[in-house]
Order: sequence, then C-alpha cells, then structure tokens
Amino acid sequence: MFIDPHAHMISRTTDDYEAMAAAGVVALIEPAFWVGQPRTFVGTYVDYLSTIVGWERFRAGQFGIRHYCTVGLNSKEANNEELAEGVMEWLPRFALKEGVVAIGEIGYDEQTPLEDKYFRLQLELSKELNLPVMVHTPHRDKKRGTSRSMDVCEEMGVDPSMVIIDHNNEETVAETLQRGYWAGFSIYPSTKMGNARMVEILKQYGSERIIVDSACDWGISDPLGVAKTAELALKSGISEETVRRVCYQNALDAYGQSGQMKEEDWLTPPAIDQRTVYEGNSILRGGRDPLISVPGEERKANLIIE
Repeated sequence: MFIDPHAHMISRTTDDYEAMAAAGVVALIEPAFWVGQPRTFVGTYVDYLSTIVGWERFRAGQFGIRHYCTVGLNSKEANNEELAEGVMEWLPRFALKEGVVAIGEIGYDEQTPLEDKYFRLQLELSKELNLPVMVHTPHRDKKRGTSRSMDVCEEMGVDPSMVIIDHNNEETVAETLQRGYWAGFSIYPSTKMGNARMVEILKQYGSERIIVDSACDWGISDPLGVAKTAELALKSGISEETVRRVCYQNALDAYGQSGQMKEEDWLTPPAIDQRTVYEGNSILRGGRDPLISVPGEERKANLIIE
C-alpha cells in the first residue's frame, strides 16, 4: 500500500486515478496550489477549494482511493493583496471541513514581504486549529528559502513535528531533518527530485521523517512517482521497512495529527459503485459499464521506471 501525500488531482484524469489504484495507492492528499495562471477574483478561489474538498474527494472514491486535502493561500497569489485578504477570510471555514488534514501548501516563491505576511498569518491559523502545515519551498534560491521557512515557523511558535517541508533536495535535506521537521520529496521528472536520486538519499539518510510524494499536476509529471520510487528502492537493496515508512507510514503519521486521516479509512473501505453521482454527475461516459466491487480486491499494474 502507498500514500501519495502531494497530488494535484484536479489537474489529472480518471485514467490517473485508475492507474494509481492499480499500483497500490490507497490514499492521497491534494494540496491547494497555483493552478497555472492567476486567479483574479476571490470567488474563483472559493470554487477551487470547494472542488478539492468535494468533487475530487468523490472522484477518487470511485476508484477506491481515499482523498484528503490541504487548504491555503499559495505563495505566488499572496502577492495579490486584494485577493489574499479575501482568501484569508474564507480559509478558516474550509480548514474545518471533513478531510482537510493541513494548512498548505504555503511558504515562499520570490520571498517578498507579502509572501512573508501571509505565510505568518496562515501559520497562526494552523496553530489555532491544531493542524499540520505543508510548506512549499521555492524553486529559486531554494536553500535560503527553506532555511527561512523553518526560521519563520520557529518564530511563530509552530512545533517542527507539525510541519512538512516539501520539495526538498540534496542541498536542503540535512538541515530540514536536523531541525526536526518532516522532509518531503517530490518525484517530479526533470526537476525537484528523480527516482534514482531519491534512492541515494534513502541510502544516506534512512527513513526517519522522510516522505515521498509525486506532486503530480498540470505539468509534465507522474502520478505513479511514489510507486515507481518504491519499486526502484527495493531493487536497489533498500529494506521493505524503509520503503514502507517513506512511501506510506510517515505520511500517515505526519498528516494523521490532524485527526482527519486514519488507516481504517482505507483498511475498511466502502464498496465502489460507479453508478453513484455527485451533484447529479457521474464519472461514467458513453454508456461505459460501471465498476462495482467489494472492499479488499487486489489490483496490480506493471510500472515503468524512468
């Protein structure tokens, strides 16, 4: 069994859900994020958050995957102060919804004063609601941005054990772990972290507080990143226990602190019945026969590691 704790499924297809389920993904977390172009009205942000707490939760369930999410104002759009103020008014309401396991992904992009302001405000919200935090580390000037993110968390009095610092790489992992944070790694083709590089990090650092995710989104990315990394790690001599921790247990331990994510959610799942509708909508098209299955059925897929 695998958990993908960072997957932007609003950008993916039903084929992706089907492939993830076949590869052993039993649960995933969908963080609120930058959708590729600026949102110019608060209402579009509200509708987006409504989608990831509602429709995507339903859509994942139609393939036997438990769907959770994180809610937050992303760092890029924090630079639109009017939009940011409006989103901050809505966030507490969404943060209390079923299946929300953290505030995120939040942090820095260009490391501007506005990004800093709204990062701090959202850290304060996480403390008020006793929710974990998913931190997006910047693509540019990553090492400084990662250190600064942790500095701010500590200034705000957020316990490192409640914070997942995501998109780590070889430059940032040592400090992240030394300071007591969870270290997330995104297996994202050509950038962030590759399968083989991740295996080398596991050989060096082991499994304590390390979390593997795919960060699959609207770009060239792979929703099977977690499963493929697990397969390569095992072939490379990494122990089954290490693989289980970084591709499953650590994510459960980190985000389970929310009280919203429990192993029994997928160990004792409801039956899948694709005849079910959400707001009158079904995932089925063109007269396709619905999948109707009982809990516990095994699915397998052959994975190709790139």
